[in-house]
Amino acid sequence: MNSLFVIAPYRHLGMWVFDDEKRGLVQEPFVGGADDIIDRFAADIPNAQAGFKLIFSASPFPHYTARLVWRRAEMSGNIYYSPDLDMEGWLCPALLKYFGDPPIELYAKCEPL
Repeated sequence: MNSLFVIAPYRHLGMWVFDDEKRGLVQEPFVGGADDIIDRFAADIPNAQAGFKLIFSASPFPHYTARLVWRRAEMSGNIYYSPDLDMEGWLCPALLKYFGDPPIELYAKCEPL
């Protein structure tokens, strides 16, 4: 099983979405505050709305730039908190296509494609 994952969020119909055909996800949207966190993460990436690289893991990795901490289960997903941004965001059940259980922490890095 991979410990690092990569997706390429992009804007579609005014929302951040991503595709991962291997996991059966097409235009999977970020909602519930996760979209606002992505706005902040991608703010300095040129032309981010056309797509950017989001590397993520349940473990720290070299040069990660963001940390999210699990707060609670909510509806069918999970709420994560960004201490650096002082923001919460909901991650839908698609998270479980990458991890068996919701990780206690998530580490991420955003880069241009």
